[in-house]
Amino acid sequence: MTELVHLHVADSVATITLDSEHNRNALSKQLVTELVAHLTTADADATAKAILIRSAGTVFCSGADLTEATSGGMVDGAKAIVDLQRQIATAEKPVVVELGGPVRAGGLGIVGAADIVIAAESVTFQLTEVRLGLAAAVISISLIPRFTDRAAADLILTARKFDATEAVAVGLITRAVPDKDLSGEVTAVLTDLAKAYPQGLRESKKILNHDLVARIDALGDEVAAKSAELFGSDEAREAMTAFLNKK
Repeated sequence: MTELVHLHVADSVATITLDSEHNRNALSKQLVTELVAHLTTADADATAKAILIRSAGTVFCSGADLTEATSGGMVDGAKAIVDLQRQIATAEKPVVVELGGPVRAGGLGIVGAADIVIAAESVTFQLTEVRLGLAAAVISISLIPRFTDRAAADLILTARKFDATEAVAVGLITRAVPDKDLSGEVTAVLTDLAKAYPQGLRESKKILNHDLVARIDALGDEVAAKSAELFGSDEAREAMTAFLNKK
């Protein structure tokens, strides 16, 4: 089986790369399982001060793997995305996300749970769930605390596409930079993080993410159950099948 997620540790950074080009880095069972495993390894690596999540190819993440969703239940898959967000939020090391390509639907859960997110100005975002008879249920636990109330309602209900500049304005990402400057900006962030002591990073992150982790723990089971229910509904199956048939 070809590995879909790669881990490389060098220069105080554990770099995790999503590399599932055939389905635009969709959150398949295999990809999520490998991502979780690499996050665990990276967080335990004493030589790394920070974790970087990036993508190979042109897309950061297209959201749920709809082929898997239409062929089986999403109970385990929904719980896995909740657990993934919690793992990112509770990792002892800061988690930085580099966005060089578009992010859709469930992929925004990785963005919402991360500590620092740097995006190229060309990157676009979209919460497409309502157009498939679904709701942004499991990722709402990390996204809603980032958004203002009005932005959350606008972006989730309309499912409209928005750009990196707006993503900064509504609190979803940290900075948007010209595409040519993305690598340099991410390197600068990681260089600053490498100057810190592990205890300082670990304890600061606990304080910063206290409310987010509490929210995940309080609502995780509920949103996972709701997500699985919606994915299994006739309306969503019809919408997802129609979408896949158009591709």
